[in-house]
Amino acid sequence: MSQADTQEQTDHPSRPPYRPHVGENRPYLRDVILGVNDGLVSILLLVAGLVGGQLGSAEVLLGGLVGALAGAVSMALGEYLATKSQEEVWDAELLLEDEHIKHYRDEEAAQLYELLEPFGLDGEDLEEAVRIFSATDQRLKQAMAVLEFGVVESERRSPYRAGWMSGGFFLAGSALPLAPFLFSLEPNVSLLWSVGLTFIGLFIVGWTKTRITYNPGVRSGLENMLIAGAGATLAWWVGRILDISLS
Repeated sequence: MSQADTQEQTDHPSRPPYRPHVGENRPYLRDVILGVNDGLVSILLLVAGLVGGQLGSAEVLLGGLVGALAGAVSMALGEYLATKSQEEVWDAELLLEDEHIKHYRDEEAAQLYELLEPFGLDGEDLEEAVRIFSATDQRLKQAMAVLEFGVVESERRSPYRAGWMSGGFFLAGSALPLAPFLFSLEPNVSLLWSVGLTFIGLFIVGWTKTRITYNPGVRSGLENMLIAGAGATLAWWVGRILDISLS
């Protein structure tokens, strides 16, 4: 926020405080939230199932570590491939748009009338907007990219960055539910600590997310905790039933 904006805020005390946009990291917030949440929840469910299956703390820790590493690699590769595929689709669409502009320029420019009308433009204003956006091939391509395909360059994602963020934050999230099993505690005691630490982590993630979305922080944190708690309970019972069935 510039000094001029600050002065203007002082001159208009009735206006709410200025809140900046998230910025260039916005396209990758989903990778952070998904990675941490998935690491917390999936590894908690895994260790809960293993404890329910009557495994010792060392076996649960080993299984959890393998699950965490496998999950992180899977998340990273999956997000990389998904993002790469999506970006390749956008690139193909934009290349096709180049072809359309080269061979069907008048038809492409005519589409602007339909695409700009929802903005409340009509008459001379609409004609002027179409004239401006279709003045050059590059400008027409950019206008069609945004209006027809919803492709905004600042919102495009790097497959490499999306991949390492998803995998890295998954691994970071998985550390909390695994931590209690590093100590020589009775498995069910370690599981209780694991549930507690995971709930704290989920609440923090939910609350932090609301610093960006401006939604109620407590509700989002409790929602995360409730979902994880239900899943952990189910996983424990599945492990217990399988242990009894296979005994």
